[in-house]
Amino acid sequence: MYLGSIWDECKYKVQKYSIQDIKKLLLSRVREILVDNNRQRETPIGKEELRCVKRSDLVEILAENLPPETIRFGCQIVAVKLDPLSSDPVLQLYDGTFIKAKVVIGSDGANSVVAEFLGLKATKLFSYCAIRGFTNHPTGHGLNNEFIRTNREGILQGRIPVDDKLVCWFIGRQWTPEDSRISKDPKLVKESAVQSIKAFPSEMVELVKNSDIDSVSLVRLRYRTPWDVLLGSFRKGRVTVAGDAMHVMGPFLGQGGSAGLEDAIVLARCLVKEISSVVGVEGCQQRRKLMPETSVLEAALDRYIRERKMRIVRLSTQTYLTGLLLRTSVPLIRFSLLILLFVLFGNSLGHTRYDCGRL
Repeated sequence: MYLGSIWDECKYKVQKYSIQDIKKLLLSRVREILVDNNRQRETPIGKEELRCVKRSDLVEILAENLPPETIRFGCQIVAVKLDPLSSDPVLQLYDGTFIKAKVVIGSDGANSVVAEFLGLKATKLFSYCAIRGFTNHPTGHGLNNEFIRTNREGILQGRIPVDDKLVCWFIGRQWTPEDSRISKDPKLVKESAVQSIKAFPSEMVELVKNSDIDSVSLVRLRYRTPWDVLLGSFRKGRVTVAGDAMHVMGPFLGQGGSAGLEDAIVLARCLVKEISSVVGVEGCQQRRKLMPETSVLEAALDRYIRERKMRIVRLSTQTYLTGLLLRTSVPLIRFSLLILLFVLFGNSLGHTRYDCGRL
């Protein structure tokens, strides 16, 4: 994926690093520790570039590159409908106001109102939840540049250095009825996280204990099944979806955010191609009569959906099978899932080599 200057800015966002420092922050390998089996598995990154980036930094950089007053905050959408006369999408906001738009791209997450308007099936719930947070080490954490995942008795704990002082950590475990209550209180979430990994190595426990309380969160994992993605209709008029609203998946591959960025690049490219075929060429007024603006925009959205569908079907399938593998302990089922993953996808990091093209 080529994000140009935006990605370069994101690299420098945490601190004013030199080029040499930026290269040092690249992760060199993924190490998986299976405590129950007393085994380790290491996967070198190879030619790929793997790093951990704070989502808030990425969003801020993207926002700074937009024209002033492009973004309007506090606009929770409660309903979408089409104007009966013009077929323009109309958004109803939480405060009772309405916005009439030419195009709506719903990037409103796993519980998307726009996806519901499109008639997509409701997302399904994993029996797993994810607890996440950041831990800052003012004098430096001294960790190797590697992504470590430790699995013990059905609980998964991982850590990824963001820079030489900040570490991202996560815990995956079974969802409990109590989690609905504690998820609203970061202090209780942190206590639950420490309790979940009390049998893990002490450095893992200390990492969670020392985390920034404001960064801690607990969510139950949701997903859209591969067959729902394959059969889903992602456009109605000039309304479509992107990101988690389109293809929410478990975090087992770490590709959800990247897939959302791919969506943005492909969608922008498709809109430009279709619009430029009408606007800015000789006889554009005549062509507009033959192909109205609404048809051009709808054609762009159709092109975007065609280009993205099989990519997200493959990602959704690989994530779904990986999730099944992580939560089952039956040897025959695990072996069958491993064979299926190998036959369908080969290299476990192959999905990271996908090139969505340039803008």
